[in-house]
Amino acid sequence: MKHYVIIVAILSSFLAKAAEPEKVVSGHVFAWPFTETSEMQPRGGTTKGTEVVLAKGPSAEWKKLQDKTLSTLEKDRRAIMAMAGSYRVSFDFMETMGFAKGYTPPKPYFSWGTEHVHILKAEEKSISLQHTLVMYFKDKDGKELGPMVMKHWRQDWNFEDSDLFVYKGMSTWAQEKKQEDKSRGKWTQAVFQVDDSPRYEVVGKWSHQGGMSTWLSDSCWRPLPRREFSVRKDYDLLQGTHEITITPTGWVHLQRNQKVSLVDVKQPKIIAQELGVNRYERIQSPSLKQAEITWQKTGKYWEEVREAWEAVYAANSEFTLKSKVDDKKLYQYHFEYAGKLENQEGEIDLVKAKAHATETIQKFLVTDGSEPESKY
Repeated sequence: MKHYVIIVAILSSFLAKAAEPEKVVSGHVFAWPFTETSEMQPRGGTTKGTEVVLAKGPSAEWKKLQDKTLSTLEKDRRAIMAMAGSYRVSFDFMETMGFAKGYTPPKPYFSWGTEHVHILKAEEKSISLQHTLVMYFKDKDGKELGPMVMKHWRQDWNFEDSDLFVYKGMSTWAQEKKQEDKSRGKWTQAVFQVDDSPRYEVVGKWSHQGGMSTWLSDSCWRPLPRREFSVRKDYDLLQGTHEITITPTGWVHLQRNQKVSLVDVKQPKIIAQELGVNRYERIQSPSLKQAEITWQKTGKYWEEVREAWEAVYAANSEFTLKSKVDDKKLYQYHFEYAGKLENQEGEIDLVKAKAHATETIQKFLVTDGSEPESKY
């Protein structure tokens, strides 16, 4: 299948290192000034990314957001839609304190990639944004490879939404009703995995002051991030807040996370705290248009996947997801099917696509309250 093996490899190593030669950091290490810098070199991507050219000057989306005649609701909408575009994205995470016995700070995490964000839906009070990784790499001889395209995460925004599906730990999600006064004037952000399975949903409020548009969330639980679940077994979930700010040349996502152990489910224990800074910087090149070309071929299947999930939410107030079925992850089944559609000629068979989406999700679904075989 076209690019499938390569895409899975990308997903495992996740994103890229800078294109320039690796440099050893010297001097002050932020948050750990008395720790040897050699011990705090970031872990992260292992591949070489291509050079990028950043966009210059404020974007059209930023300028539209500065209109002083806009209503608060319209400013919120424009701030959300301003997140669409082509970006160099960097992911920085560092633990700032620990509470476990004998704690020593782990290496920080850093990776980056090029990502396209397009608008799936833009209604007055409901907006959906789809992220797609479009990666160019350099081999050992400096030859550029790519683009390699991979569906990434999705974010859905809903105004004054009081019906949420929140993460409860142990691969379980449950419906949670909010009182109307708790959601008035606010937006929920629901975040979904690469396979459109749920990740987390949380309420937050946009503020627009001094030309600065920022959304600040409540605290919520969410599963271990991909950067951690293959290397950490000492905690079970992240708990924390999100802050998204629109800038003239992109947007920044700040995270304040606590790492929580559920060894004693009745008394969750915080073992460490971290800060995260994810920067989305608009780029001029390389072109990430391949994301939209791929989406034209596979988008109808992913629409069926989303509709299958809507049926799950409607039929269940709580459910758990298995980690694997027949030794394969959920995303692998979906990616394989989407890869076949990308290579085929002619129109997609929507009946077969719907059946595959529904049957695949049902294989991973546990609705009887039993625990999955593994949480990882």
